Amino acid sequence: MTDTRTAGNVARQLNELMPGSAVSLQMSVDSYLDVMRGVLDMYAGKRDMDTIYVTATISFEAIKRVMAALDIDTSRVYFVDCISHIMMGTEAAQKDERASLVESPTMLENIMLKVEYLMRRSQSKEKLVVIDSINSLAIHNNNWILSEFLHILVSGLRAKDAYTIILSVEEHSTPEIASMVNLVCDSGIRAAKEE
Repeated sequence: MTDTRTAGNVARQLNELMPGSAVSLQMSVDSYLDVMRGVLDMYAGKRDMDTIYVTATISFEAIKRVMAALDIDTSRVYFVDCISHIMMGTEAAQKDERASLVESPTMLENIMLKVEYLMRRSQSKEKLVVIDSINSLAIHNNNWILSEFLHILVSGLRAKDAYTIILSVEEHSTPEIASMVNLVCDSGIRAAKEE
């Protein structure tokens, strides 16, 4: 069950962003579902945005199942999946025209190319790119390369007035990851369960 107050608070803060903004969204493991509802349903869904969801944590199929369980419309969500190829091979994405597999979370240039391709293909006036999560990408890449990737990706998205959300899990974060994300983001949001 999600906490609609937390989801609503996330969506409200995102609605204050200017086009081309990049935001760091810190969450606890317990607030992940609330963040999904706030970002994908209450924010992007209400604004008719195309969303490019880059997943390096769990497969796009698992995320789609979670979204379905939360009654979140997935018709405008496109996935760049960095983990399924390692786990299951290429068969999964071949069945889904909204998913692109990247061979490994270390293939950062391929992630950028897939995001760029989906951005160009999108007919939506507003676009959102979600990176889920920076912690997972940091496991597979050294900090210098990951920092360079974030700078190039966010700069390119900012030039196209696309919104960028970089998710980080507080329990798995380090000062190095936090500082890397803060360098490329305009603002930060902390999603915590309401007491």
